[in-house]
Amino acid sequence: MRTNQRLAQLWLDALATELGAAAGTIDTYTDDLNCYLTWLSEKSLRLDDVGLEQVRDYIAALDQRGYAGSTIARRITVARGLHKFLIAEDLGSRDPTSNLSTMRRPRKLPFVLSIAETEALLEMAHRLAADPSVGLYRQAGYARRAALFETLYASGMRISEALALPSDAAPPGTRMLLVRGKGDKQRLVPLHERAIAAIAHWQKLARAYSGGAPSPWLFHAVRNGSKALTRQAALLEIKEAAVAAGLASPERVSPHVLRHAFATHMHSGGTDLRVLQELLGHAGIETTQIYTHLDTSRLHQMVRDLHPLNEDERDERTTAA
Repeated sequence: MRTNQRLAQLWLDALATELGAAAGTIDTYTDDLNCYLTWLSEKSLRLDDVGLEQVRDYIAALDQRGYAGSTIARRITVARGLHKFLIAEDLGSRDPTSNLSTMRRPRKLPFVLSIAETEALLEMAHRLAADPSVGLYRQAGYARRAALFETLYASGMRISEALALPSDAAPPGTRMLLVRGKGDKQRLVPLHERAIAAIAHWQKLARAYSGGAPSPWLFHAVRNGSKALTRQAALLEIKEAAVAAGLASPERVSPHVLRHAFATHMHSGGTDLRVLQELLGHAGIETTQIYTHLDTSRLHQMVRDLHPLNEDERDERTTAA
């Protein structure tokens, strides 16, 4: 089925060159396309042979393999995109997905730390950053960790946005950070006193370790200031801190979880949804509305656990435990 492969590659090339799709997107689409092309090859089908019935058979096959609904929806979107491209380029005679109803992806609520859990995580980071007995190198690393966590939770920015901050992003006395987000859009995000102090402490120790050598990044490698802190290193650090803080599900904690914590706690405290949208840098209010669902979920849990008429249910859960 070399023709199928050739046509699929034409679409990928068009996505990269004409639409400027990111490398990560191309990699994901390639995996999804390979899944589709493999299935077609097993059925000895050319792309131009595929009809609506075959597309439905492909969906059924994905479901039988146990793929998550979100994965199936994405793979159907990729197959749909390929067929639409072939029609647009006069490389196909029909679009078998044109009458296929759109799969609705179930809304998945993000994992969120409670205020107490967030405080425990931050306090653990600060405790390590305040201990000089570990040596200057390790203490500087712990101070960077505390500064990063505080910055993420104070502002709600994405980890990619935080790691791209220049070294002069938070001068003494600052109360706001200028962040460059998705689509190269800029926005101002707030900082509180504890975040500002944590950043100053980190920068002081970093300068002491490097002998004053400057760095272009606010969050950088301790040994080599010319290298920005990586996402992988930030992820490992927050998971390590979550274990040290005794959190119930440390494997689920990530830098993005602090963004969710910021948004959820701010909304629970009464922050207007439109204001929250601006702070988070969401393009549309629909994305921000996930936090209203989180609030509703929390209210249901509180009623279940705390309502006096649910005493028998609580006793049953306690006995079962």
